[in-house]
Amino acid sequence: MEVKLEETGREVIKPSSPAPHDRLQLSLLDLTCPAIYVATTFLYKSTARESPEIISRRLKISLSETLSHFYPLAGRQDGLSICCNDEGVIFTEARTDLLLSDFLRNLNRAGESAGTWPLLRVKVSFFGSGSGIAVTVGISHQICDATSLLTFVQGWAATAKGTTTSTCTPHFAGATIYPPPDTSFKSPSIDDVYELQGKCVTNRLVFKSSKIDELKCKAASESVRTPTRVEAIMSLIWRCAANASRSNSVSPKPTVMTQAMDLRLRIPSNVLPQDSMGNLQTCFFVKKGAESELEIDEMVADFRKTKEEFSEMIKENLQGCDNDTTNITTTTLGQNLLTAMGDFVSECYKPDVDLYTMSSWCKKPFYEVDFGWGNPVWMGPASHTVYDNMVFVVLIDSKDGEDVEAWVGLPEQDMPVFLCEQDLLAYAVLNPPVLI
Repeated sequence: MEVKLEETGREVIKPSSPAPHDRLQLSLLDLTCPAIYVATTFLYKSTARESPEIISRRLKISLSETLSHFYPLAGRQDGLSICCNDEGVIFTEARTDLLLSDFLRNLNRAGESAGTWPLLRVKVSFFGSGSGIAVTVGISHQICDATSLLTFVQGWAATAKGTTTSTCTPHFAGATIYPPPDTSFKSPSIDDVYELQGKCVTNRLVFKSSKIDELKCKAASESVRTPTRVEAIMSLIWRCAANASRSNSVSPKPTVMTQAMDLRLRIPSNVLPQDSMGNLQTCFFVKKGAESELEIDEMVADFRKTKEEFSEMIKENLQGCDNDTTNITTTTLGQNLLTAMGDFVSECYKPDVDLYTMSSWCKKPFYEVDFGWGNPVWMGPASHTVYDNMVFVVLIDSKDGEDVEAWVGLPEQDMPVFLCEQDLLAYAVLNPPVLI
């Protein structure tokens, strides 16, 4: 649904206190991430009898206070590091006559470029007749991943609500795992890589919990008796997307699925705290040949095997981190992760390979973000990418935690075929309305 938003205000919000440090070193991984915003939109029903002016003022004051703890986000990128100069973030206000309930009947998404830009942008939109509020937060992917974005939004919401219990400044830890670049480093352009995919379109799919159970049964095998939701859904989407691509190709191509892996979940919290900020992730990939049969149980088995091998490599590289003389910066983990990513790039970023980049935001408490109006009635990726030609899949829990939403971006010529795949239609519903 096309939403006509009238921008009613825009200003720069600065931290309430000066940054304690002048610079934040970026890692090699940070600098190879695309210049896009990782962004989410949270939609809330209006419950308080506050005017938009009072709400905006409260959000601005609490944002300023929060930025004093997340101070690098108020700085600017300067070459290979962040200049923590307190220049501030962009706060935009907008209004629409559309009711929140009408918007939720046909969800859509939009993206913004991250350009030369503030590292953080916020947009607060008020729906018609006081029916609801949308809070959109976008952070540069060259300083944060999705988990970092959630950590920031949780801190801001707690401050706005007046329930914050800690004034600790989260540790920006990206360069403690991945090595920093040398001074001659130049960030690679990924535009040429994504041009290989052609123009892409995005659709939202919902997998109901009962259908997920059926899919997990179909995806089970001797080697993986109980697939996870993520393994089953990602393998199904990969299979259907690859079949759609093959139907539009003169000759089939090898197909690759890659999934992001959150290092916070695999490194002990005494070594890497759960609220650490940065691009604290890696990825693993599974490749199928051009002529291979894409059987979902085999794809899940390959998915599980590769993921476990990668997790074991991380565990082995962390040997000794629990004692007092070894910390994560003295391990070989970062270098070995970069080597693995280098192998992935050389193997997969080729014109004769179909690449599907996948991320799971499942089990992350996005639906617990409460600015004072209760939990969101819906949330989703606002602008996973600004590239019109980037293939991606993002999985997110539904509000009840049982169903799963999938946002899928595919080449324009493949999407109609993908959406007609009978295997997909047996388990997923295309863009159903959100009822409140």
